Amino acid sequence: MKIRIQKVSGTVLYVMLAITLVILGMFFFGGETPVDQRLVADTSMSEPAQTDSLIYWTYVLFAIAVVITIAAAVYQFVTGFIDSPMTAIKSLIGLILIVVVLIVSWAMGSDQPLVMPGYSGTENVPFWLKLTDMFLYTIYILMGAMILLILGFGLAKKFK
Repeated sequence: MKIRIQKVSGTVLYVMLAITLVILGMFFFGGETPVDQRLVADTSMSEPAQTDSLIYWTYVLFAIAVVITIAAAVYQFVTGFIDSPMTAIKSLIGLILIVVVLIVSWAMGSDQPLVMPGYSGTENVPFWLKLTDMFLYTIYILMGAMILLILGFGLAKKFK
């Protein structure tokens, strides 16, 4: 069974890698968007013709990673709950902490519209501004926690 799963996952990995290489090849060697169709503010800047393909493929890869991560976490929780319910419940502490960090960082976010000369889009609204701040603050908090944990475990290992 394990060998079959390894073959399937290896095949999926190689297929995704091949698609990625094809899309990257199209992006880098597929020419440029005609000047009258460019979306950049300064039309003298180059804009690869296959930019949308690369962005959409990135979305697909991100969605696959999120789905697999959630499915694996649910599977691990269910199997852990069958073996030891209390240990499985304790494993939810990390998820609860992440939710708390997200809520706190949302509350810290600013909803003041940004002054951006030349921008006429619809995303300069309080929801998107707070969401962006939430993600940035969450990254900062998790990076700080990671550095503290690395230092803490390094020091703890020295004194043992």
